[in-house]
Amino acid sequence: MSIPTTEFTPKTTAIPGLIVFDVTSVIDERGYFQEKYQKAKLVAAGLPNDFTIVQNSLSYNKEAGVTRGIHAEPWDKYISVITGRVFAAYVDLRKGDSFGKIVTIEITPNVTVYLPQGVGNSFQTLEPDTYYQYSVTAHWSGDNYDKYCFVNAADPELAIQWPISLDQATLSERDRLHPQLSSVTPLEI
Repeated sequence: MSIPTTEFTPKTTAIPGLIVFDVTSVIDERGYFQEKYQKAKLVAAGLPNDFTIVQNSLSYNKEAGVTRGIHAEPWDKYISVITGRVFAAYVDLRKGDSFGKIVTIEITPNVTVYLPQGVGNSFQTLEPDTYYQYSVTAHWSGDNYDKYCFVNAADPELAIQWPISLDQATLSERDRLHPQLSSVTPLEI
């Protein structure tokens, strides 16, 4: 007898190392079950074997239009949405040929993302009560804030087509004041 289980199907992207996974759920009359992170299956699907989680963080977003980022930190991330939907925009901020390359996707509970260090991460909620979870390979620290890299989500050079106009979105003042891509020093990874 075969028991259904979660499967992870990878999709490569235009940003080197950025992987999107389609994730199945086991559904029955009670609802569904899903493995959000299963290391052996993910490694078999392309996740780097040395990805080791040291911190899980959860972002609760009350309204559609909450927009966070664009932030790049010196660690890798594994991103999933628990409930709701987000439009995600990733910008490669690493030194090299792909600097400034952009990938956008919609993340739902059936899509996860592996984000390598140095790639800027941002998202905009498309539904109220969206729970966005991310697992990382290093601890966040305010003491290391100067090692993080930021770029403005409204930068015309990036020309990200946000589903909800940024002038109608909810952003932190800090995110609104991030520099333009032309002022960012590429990260040496």
